[in-house]
Amino acid sequence: MSPRVEPRGFVPAPRWGACLVVLFLAACSSPSSTPSVPAGTPVVLISIDTLRADHLPAFGYKGVETPHLDELRRDSILFTHAYTPTPLTLPAHSSLLTGLLPGEHGVRDNVGYALDAAKIRSGELPFLPAILQKKGYATGGAVSAYVLLGKSGLETGFDLYEDSIELQTNRGLGGLQRPGGETLRLAGDWLRGAAEKPFFFFFHLYEPHTPYAPPEPFKSRWPASPYDGEIAAADAIVGDLLAELKRLGVYEKAIIVLLSDHGEGLGEHGEEEHGVLLYREAIHVPLFLKLPDGHRAGETAEAPVGLIDVAPTILSLLDLPLPKSLSGRSLLAAPPAGAPERRAYSETFYPRLHFGWSELSSLIDRRWHYIEGPDPELYDLVADPGERRNLLRGEVQERRVLAERKRELAGYDRTLRPPQAVDEETRQAMIALGYVGASGGESDGPLPDPKSRLGSLADLKVGFRHSSRGENEEAAAAFRRVLAANPQMVDAWEFLARSLQKMGRPDEALDAYREALRISGGSPHIAMSAASLWFEQGDLDEAATHAKLAEAAHPSFAHGLLARIALARKDYAAAEREAREAMKDESARIGPLVTLAEVLHARKDYTAALDLTRQAAEAYAKRETKDPELIRGLGLIRGQILADTGDAKGAETAFRGEIGLFPDSLRAYSSLALLYALSGRAAEVGPTLRRLVEANPGPAAYVEAVKTLRAVGDRNAAAGLLRHARAQYPQSRELRELG
Repeated sequence: MSPRVEPRGFVPAPRWGACLVVLFLAACSSPSSTPSVPAGTPVVLISIDTLRADHLPAFGYKGVETPHLDELRRDSILFTHAYTPTPLTLPAHSSLLTGLLPGEHGVRDNVGYALDAAKIRSGELPFLPAILQKKGYATGGAVSAYVLLGKSGLETGFDLYEDSIELQTNRGLGGLQRPGGETLRLAGDWLRGAAEKPFFFFFHLYEPHTPYAPPEPFKSRWPASPYDGEIAAADAIVGDLLAELKRLGVYEKAIIVLLSDHGEGLGEHGEEEHGVLLYREAIHVPLFLKLPDGHRAGETAEAPVGLIDVAPTILSLLDLPLPKSLSGRSLLAAPPAGAPERRAYSETFYPRLHFGWSELSSLIDRRWHYIEGPDPELYDLVADPGERRNLLRGEVQERRVLAERKRELAGYDRTLRPPQAVDEETRQAMIALGYVGASGGESDGPLPDPKSRLGSLADLKVGFRHSSRGENEEAAAAFRRVLAANPQMVDAWEFLARSLQKMGRPDEALDAYREALRISGGSPHIAMSAASLWFEQGDLDEAATHAKLAEAAHPSFAHGLLARIALARKDYAAAEREAREAMKDESARIGPLVTLAEVLHARKDYTAALDLTRQAAEAYAKRETKDPELIRGLGLIRGQILADTGDAKGAETAFRGEIGLFPDSLRAYSSLALLYALSGRAAEVGPTLRRLVEANPGPAAYVEAVKTLRAVGDRNAAAGLLRHARAQYPQSRELRELG
């Protein structure tokens, strides 16, 4: 490991650089000392995900209105040059709460990495919530994105960590989110109960992350810029929180920090979102610090700072000892007399881990931004704030600047530990399956610079757009084009598998999932999707194996699927044990309730099973955003329970409701057809199965219909339908296996 440059996290710029910057910047006030605050002062940390600093009125932007953030800014110190150490949600928040750089806390990506909870508990790894909890603070956290799941180590040290965001295997992890208003509502009781105590509250909003879909009235007010519309929506949610703090009488006396974990590309420099490049639009973040009783309200600080400075700032304000390992320093600490200006370090390993491209790292101060990669870049931010003229093109005039920054970056630990975030037993299972040893983090030679491959990102986005519109053949073709040029792109293999799955080509989909698992080193969230498909295909052994690969990272999902596997094997005791394990976190997730209802129905505990379906329906009704996918299967199991207890009318209503929400639910049609047959309504069986195959053209629907006709005793109709289906799909293995 290379020696660190001190102080860690930032590198001093030469004095002449700081002096030169003064020629270009207006004079402003800057923090000079850390004030003392009363013992037990409340601390509120607000993180607005994916918020570009230059899209806020506080930074001069005119494209959106944020009255609540503006009010908070008037009560705060604004740090105009704040930077994230990485433009990725989980690693950035890990740095925020530890005061360490990613190379020090070990989290380099949103998947495959986790904070070491044991080291946090022992004090070896500094973690702000755990430190405050040990000092008598009530600690509460509430997050709006699945990537901040508590099992990633973030829940350590929190009395409450509200992360009950449903996992859905039919969408990427970035799409697993909930409205910030719902997150605030779920944390409201805890906040009100803690208001009279010393408390720390961490509140995370996922607006304005993709997909940019602001609610009304923000959608109509900013129709041309839904990203700005989501910023306005986030502002309203923050306003609700601030109003509640005022109502509780804690706003004036609280320390409040508001920031973002990273920015957003929005097409500048060729990146629509974030994670791949390190230009300012991705790493420059807003940072407000409100001190108790209006102290230093309205001030501005221009010196470069970072998210790693937030934890030491809070600890210093509370007069608590700073762990020696911290890389950051208090935002309010006066720099030593004559000390040079600091530089902020940023990195991204996302291109390497997901696409097989090179990682990037950078150093930035008020004058210069150096980005190191296969094709390095240097920008003079005073003369070129948009970073359009790479000074390393052609003859290099700033050789001393370049040499200094290259030397300084060499002092940072950029060694990449391959992703795993699993226990040793799971790791051995991955080795046996051939998924370990080929991780995207490993490289046998030079990797391409990400900016040279941005055309592939555009092609990937084309695939995503087709997929979102249900154009699965076009999506698959787009993903194959991407893979032809980038065969190590994990994300393209994963989304190709999903498209093939939706096209009714499960064998090809599983091949694509296997390749994604091989390249990623056994990524748990890809293992989840593969496990679900193997389960649908009836391969219970492979389904169970891959569910267990995901257990450490996604325990609720893994135990839920293992419950359904045990149910299919008619091992009802194991099914109930796994289903209850899936509910162990006592969260507001709906899926585990539905799974346990299925198990109890199989065990003929109809009363308890029906009550669970009621609980699931009530939990869904409380959701601010009604995503029907969260209740997929609820109408089906409710209908089956009602049918078995003699309520044919209620069962019919439940089955029809499931079909209405999910026309692709094959079992809902077949269950309804069976209900008609058993209720003396045989004439309605055929039309119901006809709707099944018309709504779901493909072998799977015909298989379900043939099995249903056999179950109701209509062997002739079953044989005729099977002949027709085989003529339509002569290559179908499922139809051949029906006999």
